[in-house]
Amino acid sequence: MGLFMINVALIGLGRIGQMHGENLFSHKSFKLKYTFDINSKLNQKLSKKFNAKPINNPQIAFKDRDIDVIFIASSTATHIELIEEAAKYKKVIFCEKPLDLNIDKVNKCLRKIKKLRPKIQLGFNRRYDPGHSSLKKELQKGKIGRLEKIIITSRDPAPPSLDYLKVSGGIFKDMMIHDFDLARFYLEKDEVESIFSTASNSDKKFDKINDYELASCVLRSKKGVQCIITNSRHCSFGYDQRVELFGTKGMLISGNKKENEAEIFTKINTSQKKPLLNFFIDRYVDAYKLQLNELANYAIKKNKTISSFEDGRRALIIANAASNSLKQKKQLKIKF
Repeated sequence: MGLFMINVALIGLGRIGQMHGENLFSHKSFKLKYTFDINSKLNQKLSKKFNAKPINNPQIAFKDRDIDVIFIASSTATHIELIEEAAKYKKVIFCEKPLDLNIDKVNKCLRKIKKLRPKIQLGFNRRYDPGHSSLKKELQKGKIGRLEKIIITSRDPAPPSLDYLKVSGGIFKDMMIHDFDLARFYLEKDEVESIFSTASNSDKKFDKINDYELASCVLRSKKGVQCIITNSRHCSFGYDQRVELFGTKGMLISGNKKENEAEIFTKINTSQKKPLLNFFIDRYVDAYKLQLNELANYAIKKNKTISSFEDGRRALIIANAASNSLKQKKQLKIKF
């Protein structure tokens, strides 16, 4: 590894890959050496922008001893194979969520890579959000006493394209998986043990693809903490992201972010505020940068990451249980 620069190969240049590319390119600790995407035209274009070398096969990056980090932002179905290859070549790995849609593939991968003990950071960006993570710090300091309830609200401004939805794995694996992870982040060693879920549609196009537009889950931890998660694929007033922790001595809230905090008072309206920041790339801009700072530390030092392969595996197990609970119309036990 170079004295100051960590050499990275970025695999996948879709919407999230491009955002990561921008952040890696402007980060003082990283040198984006290679880019790869199955769309070679896009790969050529973006490699120029990021001052990187476009490669036509990820193997080039795996075999290059100067590459420190393999950054996986490609489609979900490719993640496991890329993780296994990168682990074989002793690379530090960053992987976007979810690990895969199939838990058997994830478990098989875990058995395969266990003895290699690879360094893997998972892309659960919400753990790094300054607001959301400050709640955990206050909780640990005992500010609200013993945790009793977690309420997580996550509503997208508008649904993604139908093409995306068809391959996304459904609302629990694609969207609520972030919230399952966040609940575990606050619960720490008190693991989730049961789940009940319900879902519905107001837009009939979701029925055609066997997916849902609105979903809610109630999770219960071993110590009896209740966690209520509500998701929606649409929200008329913007990107709604809120976390509320309720304890024996009070409550902690991490609220929405706006363009600024100015308020307008007139004859028609009182306390009218600016609109919410639009969608995840704007809303979680700080979280993505802090996530990269941790990756830089993780690549150089031996410290643990706050979002691991095991966190990804467990979030997927909860998402599967949510789907099964919905089908069976009952509360289900969760086994990890």
